[in-house]
Order: sequence, then C-alpha cells, then structure tokens
Amino acid sequence: MIPLLDLKAQYASIKSEIDAAVLGVLASGQYTLGDEVASFEREFADYCGVRHAVAVNTGTSALHLSLLAAGIGSGDEVITVPFTFVATASAICYTGARPVFVDVEPQTLTIDPAQVEAKITSRTKAIIPVHLYGQMADMDALSAIAERYGIAIIEDACQAHGAEYKGRRAGSIGLSGCFSFYPGKNLGACGEAGMAVTNDDDQAHAMRMLRDWGQAQRYHHALKGFNYRMDAIQGAILRVKLRHIEDWTERRRAHASRYTGLLEAMADLTTPVETIGRRHVYHVYAIRSRGRDRLRQALAEQGVQSGLHYPIPVHLQQAHADLAYREGDFPVSETAAREVLSLPIYPEMSAPQLEAVVEAMESAYVE
Repeated sequence: MIPLLDLKAQYASIKSEIDAAVLGVLASGQYTLGDEVASFEREFADYCGVRHAVAVNTGTSALHLSLLAAGIGSGDEVITVPFTFVATASAICYTGARPVFVDVEPQTLTIDPAQVEAKITSRTKAIIPVHLYGQMADMDALSAIAERYGIAIIEDACQAHGAEYKGRRAGSIGLSGCFSFYPGKNLGACGEAGMAVTNDDDQAHAMRMLRDWGQAQRYHHALKGFNYRMDAIQGAILRVKLRHIEDWTERRRAHASRYTGLLEAMADLTTPVETIGRRHVYHVYAIRSRGRDRLRQALAEQGVQSGLHYPIPVHLQQAHADLAYREGDFPVSETAAREVLSLPIYPEMSAPQLEAVVEAMESAYVE
C-alpha cells in the first residue's frame, strides 16, 4: 500500500531530535505555553517574515481570534470561498458574523478577486482568502480591494506553510495569517496546534489575551477570552520540525514536478499549476478528472491511497444550510468538488513509490 501521507516515516527520520525535545519538556515542568512555545513563536515569526506570532491550539482558533481581534462580530459579513475545509466558515460563524461566499478561480481554485467587489456591503468587515493546497491567492488584487473599502484581510494559510507570493511568505501580507499544525500539514504537530501571525502590534496583543482567558495579567480578565493555549510539547516538536521544513518543501516540490512531467500528457486529466510569482508548497497534489470516482476506486484496488479535498463545498453542507445557498450558486467550486483527487505526496516518498502511483494511474485509464 502506498499511503496518502506517511507520518511514521517522518517521525523515524528525526526521531532522536523529537524524542529529546519531548523529554526536555517533561523534565522542565512547563507543559502549557512556556519557554518552548515562546521560542517557537519567535522562530516561526522570523520564518514568515513578520513581527509577531501567537501560538494557539488549532488553526481554527487562529482564524477565530484573528477575526475577533480585528473587531469582527455580530451582524458583520466576511467574504470567503465555499471550496475549503469547513473550519474557514465556522470560525466566521463563531464571531457572530456571516460568511459571504464568492467562487474560486478555475485554475488555482483560490478566491476569484473579480467576484469579490460585487459582494461588498456596508456590513463587510473582512476577506478571508484561502491559500488552497499550498498556493497563495492573488494577494495584489485582494489587497487593492481591501484598501479601497477599508476592510481587513485575514489569510487562511493553514495549508500554506512557506508558500510565497512575489517573495513574501504566506501570512505576512494581510492583517493576520492563520496556520494549522494538524499532524498531516507540511509543518505538523504530534497532536493539535495552530498559529496566528501579524505585523500589527494591537492585533497581536489582543490575540495573546484572547487565547488565555482575556488576561494580560494573571486573574485580571480584560476581555471575554478562551482557553486556546498551545501545549509546550507541541511547541517543542514544532521547533524541531521547523528546522527541516525548507528541505521537506523542496522535496515536495520535486515530487510535484515529477508527477506533472509524468501525468500531463494523460487525457482527461488536469495537473496542478504553479502560478507565476508564487511558490507552491504542495500540501496537496490535487489532479482533476471527470472520471474521478472511478479513478479513485481503481487506484485503491492497486494499493494506492488517495484523498478528496473537498467533495462537498461548504455552501452545500447541511451545517450551513441556514446561509440559504443552493446548488449552482458557485459552479467552479461545485465542479472542482466532483473532479479533484489528491495523490500521495510527502517528503519521505521514494521515487519508486511515485512511479508506482503513476503506473497505477496509467493502468486505470487503460482498463
């Protein structure tokens, strides 16, 4: 079986470093926030090219706190896309605001800036572009719109650790950038963790208070806050992994290039495109095929795992039926949901494994 990702292989490659980091935390007695988390915040901020990083327990929490710190609340609207993981919309709803969807671009599957302006109202307070699969959205166009209307950009960079737009790292362009360190991410914890980054001092201060029960000083609660703190063990593990992320990213990019070279001639198959001026970090290598479901079944029969990111757009999820969107409202997202298939890709993947995936693809198309 060729897995979609192999977390055991990653652990094995840096086992001694991870084990030492975890044991160091256990010996320290600092298990929540503490020195390891503070050090990781500084190092991740440097990696992203920003002044502040605020460690939290999940990427969803990073989105939630970024919105709250930006003043988003009940009655407000936030523009985003339906072709994303449901957490993007859920974080908006947590604040009492309403998600307002626009469709994605056909090639990148990131937010289509040409559709954003028509959805802006007096209630619009922010835009959340989702840097999907490891490639950033068109930030120049979005920034121009946000500046024109005086609204914030909160980057959902949960799949885009180290991705770049014209030399600037994901998370460094908007008011805040939000990252998930869920285990399967390009930079993944051994459990749940997240981060919000910003260059805005007030935004950072508010998020630090909100993640820890709204207190800047113990037992002095200035805000209605949350328990969104990062565990120290996760901070220590992520510090180790951050030292390896650029090497891992280049391996992902090499695998993606090899996939594209071997697959691009196959009929009824579209391979991912890295847009000029953007650095794609290939959290997911997502192909598109009108025969997606048949192809996925054929791959499984040959021992190749694949994934669906994402089979049902958020606007068609039962949980968000209250938004009153209907099938047909976002045709690009809906078509992508029927066609996208994620192939195995991870830094430790071997050349023979990758070639076996391609051979399985070719066999599936011949059958």
